[in-house]
Amino acid sequence: MLNRRSLLAALAALPLAPALVRGARAAEPGVVRIGYQKNGILVVAKQQGIIEKRLEPLGQSVRWVEFSFGPPLLEALSLDGIDFGQTGDAPPIFAQAARANLVYAAAQEAGGSGAGILLPKASAIQSLAELKGKRVAFAKASSAHNLTIAALEKAGLSYADITPVTLAPADAAAAFARGSIDAWTIWDPYFAIAEQGEGVRVLARASDITPQNNYFLASRPFAETRAPVLQAVIDALGDVAAWCTQNRGAVADLLSQGTGVPLAATRRAVDRTDYVIGPMNDRVAAEQQRIADRFHALKLIPKPIRIADAVWTAPARNG
Repeated sequence: MLNRRSLLAALAALPLAPALVRGARAAEPGVVRIGYQKNGILVVAKQQGIIEKRLEPLGQSVRWVEFSFGPPLLEALSLDGIDFGQTGDAPPIFAQAARANLVYAAAQEAGGSGAGILLPKASAIQSLAELKGKRVAFAKASSAHNLTIAALEKAGLSYADITPVTLAPADAAAAFARGSIDAWTIWDPYFAIAEQGEGVRVLARASDITPQNNYFLASRPFAETRAPVLQAVIDALGDVAAWCTQNRGAVADLLSQGTGVPLAATRRAVDRTDYVIGPMNDRVAAEQQRIADRFHALKLIPKPIRIADAVWTAPARNG
């Protein structure tokens, strides 16, 4: 079992990208720059070389760029540092509100369900309602930001009822370990690592609060000028997702090898992940619009946005 000190060490050991871009380069003909995080389908695809194999007949290669969480990844996308990547629900909303030229290429419904709100084991808090007046940490503009707000709504609280502490995952882990925050909203693999800590208690899980979808996003210029390449990437990821669903043990091994996250925590994350990838259907778009409207109502984004304006329509296939 992990204690709070070893929890902090485990989380801090995860390589993290700086605020903007790590390893991103200017666009090159024939290269697809893919941003990824320390979990999920893209890591499996990277380990297996599946996208590279699918793109080779198209004369395309892949450059992988690692990010610590969604907002920096989408900042890189908007600055032409990458062409494609995956995030949770909130980052593309904030990016679209900031006029990032992106499109939703595909969705992974319930793909972000491995998340929750953590407490120190000795905390007196027993319910979401008792978060009132507390210091709750999460990464700004991340899926944890949305999960925190949804949890407050579920408990009949408002965003003004807590003291938000916006921290990147590694910084939040440090704050949690030294007791300077009361609760921490976080996603896998950080959540899975923390769950194993003997000094940690789970207040609520995302699956009990709100749907949390993941999204595959592309820069609009990439989607418009290289649509067959983008479609090939999505097709390859669909194959990876199907394989993941049938081979969860092997997925955990690949993810652990590819990320350095302990195998036990990786297995925990994999077991609760839905790996199905599909297009941006009306249901998914409506849920994302609801989240966007929530952020605007709270004045967390400066203007209303329309998710439909950023949904990519794949070109018709021949035959």
